Amino acid sequence: MTITQGFLDNPIFKLVGETAREQDVRAFVIGGYVRDCFLGKPSKDIDIVVEGSGIALAEAVAKKCRSKVSVFKNFGTAMLRYHGVEVEFVGARKESYNRDSRKPIVEDGTLEEDQLRRDFTINAMAFSLQEEDFGALVDPFGGIRDLTNGIIRTPLEPEQTYSDDPLRMLRAIRFATRLSTPEQKFTIVPDSIEAMRNMSGRLSILSRERIVEELNKMLLTARPSMAFELMEDTGLLKEFLPELSRLKGVETVDGKGHKENFTHTLQVLDNVVDFEKEAIQQELLNDYDSEGNATKRTEPNLWLRWAALLHDIGKPASKRYAPGQGWTFHGHEVVGARMVPQIFQKLKMPLNEKMKYVQKLVNLHLRPIALVDDEVTDSAVRRLLFDAGNDIDDLMLLCNADITSKNPAKVARLRKNFELVKEKMAEVEAKDNLRNWKNPITGDYVMELFGLEPCNTIGQLKEMVKNAILDGEIPYTFEAADAYMRKVAEDTLGLRPRYDKNGAAPNSKNGAAPNSKNGASPNSKNGA
Repeated sequence: MTITQGFLDNPIFKLVGETAREQDVRAFVIGGYVRDCFLGKPSKDIDIVVEGSGIALAEAVAKKCRSKVSVFKNFGTAMLRYHGVEVEFVGARKESYNRDSRKPIVEDGTLEEDQLRRDFTINAMAFSLQEEDFGALVDPFGGIRDLTNGIIRTPLEPEQTYSDDPLRMLRAIRFATRLSTPEQKFTIVPDSIEAMRNMSGRLSILSRERIVEELNKMLLTARPSMAFELMEDTGLLKEFLPELSRLKGVETVDGKGHKENFTHTLQVLDNVVDFEKEAIQQELLNDYDSEGNATKRTEPNLWLRWAALLHDIGKPASKRYAPGQGWTFHGHEVVGARMVPQIFQKLKMPLNEKMKYVQKLVNLHLRPIALVDDEVTDSAVRRLLFDAGNDIDDLMLLCNADITSKNPAKVARLRKNFELVKEKMAEVEAKDNLRNWKNPITGDYVMELFGLEPCNTIGQLKEMVKNAILDGEIPYTFEAADAYMRKVAEDTLGLRPRYDKNGAAPNSKNGAAPNSKNGASPNSKNGA
């Protein structure tokens, strides 16, 4: 079959074909670009396989189109950019594997041998760039048929394909998830699923970084629950994230069972995907840099999806059955928050602000729900805004997604109440600006005012001031905070200031005032 639908209109393809002919080699477009052409999806990544030296062909093409070429000799590949498109060249090759490694022994090969080593039939299709059959589809394994039927299948027997490179088991699940649409669901063929179940232990030879790379791509799909259901069904999930697998199942005592937390977690994850997409379209979400500057979010937040995935991770450890009351998971948010750094470290994931963000959302995810059930006070809302900071919108999105039930009336009622909480938060936020909250009283000011060296008393006084502001006892101003601190310091700790509120020493008209920039109003440019 020759392709005539305009898939190869980009001038780079003719240029590659002509240069290959001059070098007396054959060149083909292969892999994802070919697959995406048939799916009608735009692609800016083009893979060229050459029966010869991919690097030599890339250098010759780059010279003709006056482009810079990047050469990766260790991998035998080269890459150039052509009008915003990345074009990668590699020599056709055949591979063999040692059982204890996913690094192959690579030898030069033919196009057919190169296609045979590909992971799935839908990724093994190629377009010829030869003048005599330009655009001919080379599809020895029926990839176009599998693509039409929504099938993920390996060119070789799945046991060999997955044994050679176990990462392909995760890639199969990722492709099935990413390519599925409401109109057509992609499925992995049964013998491939069975091979995964039998070979799940082979994941042990993979680096955690490569596994997480696949997980992140799964999480960024339109319906990530599908991927995690497949990983659980095949036994792959327990090999690297057993904490999530432990959520599966329902325990029953005295005829009472609890919610199936694995299914619930995946529903929350999908809800987060849908809610975030809608919020991005309505320009309701911001991302913040390290200095707190906001920009409108335009792409999904991967770490919000990780928070959704791990939000109930502490439930198995906190599960208890109380006669007459039923099942409880008291404190599971605290347990889960403690587990987040351990999970990130085990998976070789970043332990920086991204981990802390996930940990914060896991720890706080019940707080807005508690406000739904209780009387919403300014104090409770103020404390939630203070604790969540700039992540409050993501936290609220996660908590809204966490409202799931088989009873639609219950969901509708909880979501209605949840909207009331959001309205109350908007009122308090507009009044108090708590996202950028800073204590009006600094440690330096306390030390200078009371003549103290660094000690626990300084932290105690600052904490008292913070609580008084968050509880609404005093306004959020330096003047109110200063007066309150002076009083509680004397009443509870027996401390008397060295200066009065006007900056004068008790026994001197000209007493020096404390450094004002360390005790400025929160609305002052010098506020600490």
